[in-house]
Amino acid sequence: MRYFPGMNLGRVLIIAGSDSGGGAGIQADIKTVTALGGYAATAITAVTVQNTLGVTGVHAVPPAVVEAQARAVLDDIGADAVKTGMLGDTEMVERVAAILDTVRVPVVVDPVMVAKGGASLLSPGAVDAVRTLMIPHAAVLTPNAPEAEALSGLPVHTTDDLRRAGERLLALGAKAVLMKGGHVEGDTVVDVLMTPDGETSFEGERLDTRHTHGTGCTLASAVAAGLAQGLSLTEAVARAWAYVHEAMRQAPGFGAGHGPLDHGWPLRGKA
Repeated sequence: MRYFPGMNLGRVLIIAGSDSGGGAGIQADIKTVTALGGYAATAITAVTVQNTLGVTGVHAVPPAVVEAQARAVLDDIGADAVKTGMLGDTEMVERVAAILDTVRVPVVVDPVMVAKGGASLLSPGAVDAVRTLMIPHAAVLTPNAPEAEALSGLPVHTTDDLRRAGERLLALGAKAVLMKGGHVEGDTVVDVLMTPDGETSFEGERLDTRHTHGTGCTLASAVAAGLAQGLSLTEAVARAWAYVHEAMRQAPGFGAGHGPLDHGWPLRGKA
């Protein structure tokens, strides 16, 4: 994995929910940005009660408090990129979209809808708000196949389906979409980065592992870190892709369910 020596310490404001198990959400986001040499600040949207076996509670933070967190960061520390994750409901989507109206840095929108264990993290009524309010803010949108289906209204079962859904999401206003193929069956995982100027595919072997908790959060935050540090979108995605693949391969084996990744592997020089 390339580290681009001399890279700036990019500041990433992360607006997302907390994962008590540390594998996804804000915890995964902070670990990822730090491991890739960036600086992470946060506005927490919800506190979840979860571990590798699933989510047993979700406690939303009032939208006004989320905005206050974000404003405090932006007014003092600043941000070179913003990454959004779990938003929960329409009111939160509207509040976060209003915050994004005031920033002039790349925004990575991870349209989190369902936890790895199956718990809903976005109310059904909020999907349209994500479609109309968040997608137009996205320098890059990072949906998995089920999220792409919900947002585009198209079935997504193959890589070609990913591309068709991606075209529709670009038409909704995203400047780029990283269509994640982890839910598409096959021995090879194919993610497709699509922009109005063309596409780039990222392919790798599908690892036979149960340690996949937080892969989406981790990938999106890794992309945000790269953009904050001045990488091109393609460079940021390529580095993020390599980082997540190795974090899965070196997973520590914790928990009895969908286990967490090894976010800190670059800091220990284990590659």
